[in-house]
Amino acid sequence: MPLTNTRLKAAKPHASDYRIADGAGMYLLVKTNGSKYWRLDYRFCGKRNTLALGVYPAVSLKAAREKRRKARIQLENGQDPSEVRKEAKQALQADEFEAVARQWWEHCSGTWSPSHAARVLKRLEDNAFRDLGRLPIDEITPQRIIATVRKIEARGALDVASRVNQAIRAICRFAIQRGIATSNPASDLEGIVKQRKVQHRASLPREELPQFLKELEGYSDRGRKLTQRAIKLLLLTFVRSGELRKARWEEFDLEDKVWRISADRMKMRNEHLVPLSRQALELIELLHGMTGKYDLVFPSERDRSREMSDNTMRQAIFKLGYDGTQKGKSKAVPHGFRATASSILNESGFNPDAIERQLAHMERNSVRAAYTYHARYLDERRTMMQWWADYLDEMRVSGKVIPIFSKVANG
Repeated sequence: MPLTNTRLKAAKPHASDYRIADGAGMYLLVKTNGSKYWRLDYRFCGKRNTLALGVYPAVSLKAAREKRRKARIQLENGQDPSEVRKEAKQALQADEFEAVARQWWEHCSGTWSPSHAARVLKRLEDNAFRDLGRLPIDEITPQRIIATVRKIEARGALDVASRVNQAIRAICRFAIQRGIATSNPASDLEGIVKQRKVQHRASLPREELPQFLKELEGYSDRGRKLTQRAIKLLLLTFVRSGELRKARWEEFDLEDKVWRISADRMKMRNEHLVPLSRQALELIELLHGMTGKYDLVFPSERDRSREMSDNTMRQAIFKLGYDGTQKGKSKAVPHGFRATASSILNESGFNPDAIERQLAHMERNSVRAAYTYHARYLDERRTMMQWWADYLDEMRVSGKVIPIFSKVANG
């Protein structure tokens, strides 16, 4: 006999699961813990299947029968109710933020380096998907995004908060372009992240360079020779420390006296040419005797297939006393040599555009950028890099600060 509400309420758990039939394949499954589930048994293409219709009493007897009716209509139309539900769920999930975000990532990742692509996805997984992932993207409000960003901000991770906010805006723009969403709730949220006070990397003032260069010469007595030579090459080329640590032997054209750093290793994703001074070439020859049999110029001691740690040069500089704790010595870090070189070269009267090009800074003005292509100012830069190497040599040998005007006066 068909079920009644009275009978449903009176159904008590037994020692094992049992069913109470309502007819046409539908029944209430009563579990040993007292839970009650609506089920519909049916056959499709000769195979028996079961469709879950919900949990009683959240789904009433009337609602369960209506679900049964719709399932029977689907069967009469040659559709499997379970497959219909699965497809509907997938269609619904395709509109969810996480699904759209992964589509966006797949669309964009081919233009990014593998490491950058991995960082973008990990950042979203760790910071956005938990709060926004299951929400239909067209139902996400600016307030939900702000709440997500504020949680990241509260950890003090301001850079991450800003990047997540940018990514959400790009994902919503992608959803509009794909017809998944009709508006971008993040379009007016630029600048919502608190700005961190800019802290420039610690750099050596010119007055301390002679002493630093002399102490660096003796560092190999206390540490690795490879580390000392890495710092020397960093000083001579003032590239970013990561660009130096990941240098590969195949990048050096000793005949043309240039180091070609591929675009995928550069921050701005443009190939960078580093003219090599006489001193840099001599140093590279010494380095080749140490690590020439490996792919990397500065391999890790533990694993020669991996680059030197980003902390190795920093700790070596600190061991020389330039950690900010010793009287008469400033704090210095590897990245800071770029600021030191830039300051001195600008004071010396070299072309600011050539200096910026050598620092691999991206020109923001697109017209101007056309003139700062990787090979622009190359002759000027060759002259400048040799001057810089000679200037460092003279200070190291003399132990004195060489005034800028005397170098300019002597050509």
